[in-house]
Amino acid sequence: MHWTTDRSPPSVGRVVVTTRTRSPIRSNVGLKAVMAVTGILLVLFLIAHMLGNLKIFSGASSFDHYAHWLREIGVPLLPSAGFLWIQRVGLLTAVLLHIWAATVLALRARAARPVRYAHRKKVRGSYAARTMRWGGVIILLFVIYHILDLTTGTLNPVGDPSRPYANVVADFAPQRWYVTAFYTLAIVALGFHLRHGVFSALRSLGQQTPRGEQRARVVALVFAVVLCAGYLVVPFAVLTGLVS
Repeated sequence: MHWTTDRSPPSVGRVVVTTRTRSPIRSNVGLKAVMAVTGILLVLFLIAHMLGNLKIFSGASSFDHYAHWLREIGVPLLPSAGFLWIQRVGLLTAVLLHIWAATVLALRARAARPVRYAHRKKVRGSYAARTMRWGGVIILLFVIYHILDLTTGTLNPVGDPSRPYANVVADFAPQRWYVTAFYTLAIVALGFHLRHGVFSALRSLGQQTPRGEQRARVVALVFAVVLCAGYLVVPFAVLTGLVS
C-alpha cells in the first residue's frame, strides 16, 4: 500500500489575492516628497523674485536694466528671454505637481475617514491649515492674472516689455486700486500658505517637541511676514506716490 501526500492547496474555495504595485512616486511618502521638492523650488523663486522687485526703489534705469539682464541670461546659447521661458515652464510644472500631490493626499485622507459623526469634537488647528484650500485657489488665479498683466502685457495699461518700470507703475496706479487690493489678497493668502508649509516642513525635520514646535511656529511666522512685506511694499509704494 502506497500513501501519497499532495501538498498543493486545494483549488476549491481558494482565494487568490493579487496586489497591484503602486509607483513609489504615487505612494504617500512619494507624494509628500514631491510636495517638499516643489515647495522648496517655489520658495527659492519667491525669494529671488521679491529681491528683484525691490530693485524698483533704485529707480527706473536700474530696474529696467535688471529686467533686461534677466532676458539676456544664457545668450547666445539661448535665444533672448529663453532662460525666462525655461524658468516659467519649470515653475508651472512645479506648481501643477505641488497641486496634484496636495490634492491626492487630501482625497486619500478623506477616504480614510468615510464616516462623518453627527457630534464630533472640533479639532483645534491653525487658521493657515484650514484655509490652505481656498488660499491655493486664490494664489493660482493671481498667478494667471499676473502672467497676463506683467509677463505678456495683455492686461497692463502700458504693456511694453522694454519698459518694465513703467509697466509696474501703471499697474498699481491709484485709479487701479482694485489691482492692488487683489494683489494684497493673493499675497496674504500666500503668507498663510507659506506659514503652514514652513511649519510643517520644520516639524518633519524633527521639531516635534513642544519647544521645537514653538520655534518652528516662530520661524514660519517671521519668514511669511518678511516675504509678504517684501512683496507688498512695491504696490503700496506706487499707490502712495513713493514710486512714480
